[in-house]
Amino acid sequence: MTHLIYFIYFLIIVSFVDTFSQLPIMSPYAQGLGASAVMIGIIVGMYSFSNVLGNMISGIYIDRKGINGILGVGLLLTGVLLLFYAFVTSPVQLLVLRFFHGLTGGLLVPAAFTYLANQKAGKKKGKVMALSGAGVGMASIIGPAYGGIISSNFGADTVFVSIGILMIVTAVLAYFVLPEKEAEPTAQPVQEDIPESGIDVLFKRPGLQLSYLGAFSLMFAQGILAYALPLQVEALGFDSSLSGILLSTFAIVATLIFVLPTNRLYDRFSYATTLMTGLLILSLALILLEFVTVQSLMFAVMAIYGVGFALIFPSMTAMVANNTNATRRGKAYGLFYGFFSLGVVAGSFVTGLFSETTIGVFSVGTIWLLISVFGMWQIYRRHSRVSVSYV
Repeated sequence: MTHLIYFIYFLIIVSFVDTFSQLPIMSPYAQGLGASAVMIGIIVGMYSFSNVLGNMISGIYIDRKGINGILGVGLLLTGVLLLFYAFVTSPVQLLVLRFFHGLTGGLLVPAAFTYLANQKAGKKKGKVMALSGAGVGMASIIGPAYGGIISSNFGADTVFVSIGILMIVTAVLAYFVLPEKEAEPTAQPVQEDIPESGIDVLFKRPGLQLSYLGAFSLMFAQGILAYALPLQVEALGFDSSLSGILLSTFAIVATLIFVLPTNRLYDRFSYATTLMTGLLILSLALILLEFVTVQSLMFAVMAIYGVGFALIFPSMTAMVANNTNATRRGKAYGLFYGFFSLGVVAGSFVTGLFSETTIGVFSVGTIWLLISVFGMWQIYRRHSRVSVSYV
């Protein structure tokens, strides 16, 4: 099974490289097609919107039919759709393509994380999910750099086509690497189950409430950071390339924590504790960014941000695994990554809303994170069993 798990890690990297490589090029690409400022915002946000739908479809399919089929179909369709970017000639065509791209891309990640969750039992999911977080971290370093460099030298179409080919090749590999029949998930002690069926049951589990709120809050902060940090760098008179280097700094710090022996901490402490601690660290980093004006201190703050990110991501994903059984895990991860996408949309919307006010955007992110942690603490306090102790 080990080689299959490493293949899933590879698939996670490929999936997130697809997403992250678009960050530095989508707005200029849409602008080059004649899109207005409003239309550019809609085009950029459309991917996250349809991604939520894809996450939900993926989760429902996984629980009914299994993981392998949705992985292969998602990879193949996403790869083919990426090729179509080379033929887009108008903003409307790009908007439609972004909708379907987000929809098919949303099929992949819930399936990959459900697969990982089904392979490891007991209290050791934290390390497995930490390594998956390392994959996301690597993608967040590789993707924007690849998109920016290739686009500036060969054009944005080359970025889309090359990643599309990578996705198609990965789909072929998945056909040969993944077994025809999925292994039964490792036996686990199951908490007394809730009798209802459907998605509503998932929202009744406090561990899932924490993970969903954490996913939304993390990506809310990411959306603010991605929008406001380049503007902050520009306002301080630094070279525009500094914002990319700063974002890479936090990703590198987080990835190191994921892969070094520090990843053992996820299975030594309550996931709820590491999740809330990580969000508090993120809130500290955001408020510091509001006031820091020295370049060296900005790097230090982004390193702090990376520590917070590293504590949050594996904790959330492991909590989803430990608070579900195999019959509902697909839908649980579908909802989880749906909240991820909603957080991005909300972060971008709020940033635009407050960008013209006297309230600092980073401060808005800090306030939300503190409210989020307070809400989590209330859930955690009412339900003392919110930990790694049940599934």
